[in-house]
Amino acid sequence: MPWCDIYLHTKARFRIDLCSGIQYFYRMTSISIITICFNNLADLQKTCASIDAQTHVPEEHWVINGSTTKDIEEWLLNTSQPAYRKWINERDKGISDAFNKGIAKAGQSITHLMNSGDCYASNDVLKEVVQIFSQYPAIQWISGNIQMTRGGRSVVVGKPFERKKLYRGMRSVSHPTWFVRKEVYSRIGTFSSEYKIAMDYDMMCRIADEPYAYLDKVIVIFDDTGISSTKYLDSLKENRKVYESYFGFSLLLVIWQIRLKILHYLLQTALGKWLFGLKKRIGMENW
Repeated sequence: MPWCDIYLHTKARFRIDLCSGIQYFYRMTSISIITICFNNLADLQKTCASIDAQTHVPEEHWVINGSTTKDIEEWLLNTSQPAYRKWINERDKGISDAFNKGIAKAGQSITHLMNSGDCYASNDVLKEVVQIFSQYPAIQWISGNIQMTRGGRSVVVGKPFERKKLYRGMRSVSHPTWFVRKEVYSRIGTFSSEYKIAMDYDMMCRIADEPYAYLDKVIVIFDDTGISSTKYLDSLKENRKVYESYFGFSLLLVIWQIRLKILHYLLQTALGKWLFGLKKRIGMENW
């Protein structure tokens, strides 16, 4: 296993009863993956294949299917599936409702929300995640790096979470890379149905004080056709609404979002794409 940098922010101290042995660590590091889907069978199949290829498969994989068509339901029912794959075939009230259904069903200690279309970047991701949670039992959530498309180019994005920079939005702390202990949701609540795009940012504002670790590894290859990608400017508006609901008005946030909008429009142009390519070639980290 390659070495990974772990960044911790916690002052909590925990004592482990070593006499409880393997069963204790199993309970502490068992994984439920939750995949929501809607009329996109091919995407779901890609995600399921990625999960099934893991060297450490999850104890549960819940498919929350809110589709209006029958193809996903028929595939799940009529195709051989691993014993850990379970599903709900019923309409939902949106992304947050689907997430919350999965969280409610999850019976393991660690949850990963992995949308249909997304894939693990390597087949040892779950193995390394389990090792981190086992080695650092105080940790309540982790994030890592994500491979995605920007300016027409494949890039890897990821930074350690910093509470003081919440005004910057998700700031490369990508929700598809989060692994969260289920008990966290009991403390801070589940996903808000008030938001159509920024429900993950709202969750990050609430999870900010939970003990955290950063895994410096590409965890997920992101499907860029999701709503947060196709409605980017709307997501900025929702992010501002979320931030101000917790922390009030922020001039830093306003300035930061102006910067993001300029970059967004610039990347729609040939010049912007050329500049982005140049940035990648010379290794600039913060453009």
